[in-house]
Amino acid sequence: MAKESVLIIEDDKNITELVKYNLEQEGYRVQSSARGDSGLEIARKNHPDLMILDLMLPGLDGLEICRILKQNSKTAAIPIIMLTAKSEEADKIVGLELGADDYITKPFSPRELLARIKAVLRRKQGKSKRLLLKTGTIEIDTEKHLATLKGKPLELTSKEYDLLQTLMEADGRALERNFLLETVWGYDQAVDIETRTVDMHIGQLRKKLKTEAERIITVKNVGYRFDNEP
Repeated sequence: MAKESVLIIEDDKNITELVKYNLEQEGYRVQSSARGDSGLEIARKNHPDLMILDLMLPGLDGLEICRILKQNSKTAAIPIIMLTAKSEEADKIVGLELGADDYITKPFSPRELLARIKAVLRRKQGKSKRLLLKTGTIEIDTEKHLATLKGKPLELTSKEYDLLQTLMEADGRALERNFLLETVWGYDQAVDIETRTVDMHIGQLRKKLKTEAERIITVKNVGYRFDNEP
């Protein structure tokens, strides 16, 4: 039985072949591209179940690809794992802010990458607990993976969408940052970069919710809760 499809966008042929071989051994259907621009077109056309995306690419860099895909409602739900030779904190923060689901720094082991892929796909498959969530003028159709404000689609990244859904499903309970990191990002332990990422995503989400922004309430020394009152 065929597993999920994975698109690799990576210009290092050796890395691509190594990752492709290991994925195919696990039963995944794999496509690849060595250029950012052609890889983006494949993603738009085929809608893979997951993407492995290098940051430094010819044609179009990985961050721009991530930005384009996450701003389009048709491709925003595609999970993205970033590959980068850079260990700088700024690159990871930017990628996560744009909506990437995880990152892994080169050099990496195929076994580690496979574990990350399986974790991301499990999170994707387990998202839809309720079909319809509604508070005030905010509505989420979890089956369609669509959030609206006053009947108009909200342009959310996949992480912003997951964060909003998680907050709304909590029925007013305060959620710790560590819980949000584990539920939305899949991290077992919080470190400074990831904790700040939660706060940054909350800030961006509040801006997009406009008149409903005050429903996301900061709970001092804990995290955040969502006001579900009418």
